[in-house]
Amino acid sequence: MDFHDLSKDRLTADDLEKLIGDRDHRDFLNTRNELYRAKNMKENPPSRAEAIRMMAKEPNLIRRPVILAGGRVVLGFDEEGIARL
Repeated sequence: MDFHDLSKDRLTADDLEKLIGDRDHRDFLNTRNELYRAKNMKENPPSRAEAIRMMAKEPNLIRRPVILAGGRVVLGFDEEGIARL
């Protein structure tokens, strides 16, 4: 397993596009982040392009951990999702 520290080695917008794929970009937003709350993203979610731009600029806006295994992505501390990997 590889560990990628997003605060030190940020993902580019292209990296995020590939990671998110056809999933809902809102699932990748960290709802506990100050910027998320300040911009009231729950009520006014950003477009996919805007969300990706913001996550590339502010990596703490990305919900973590992001676990990639066998082509699957598990976000956050999802015990069931992790167990299925």
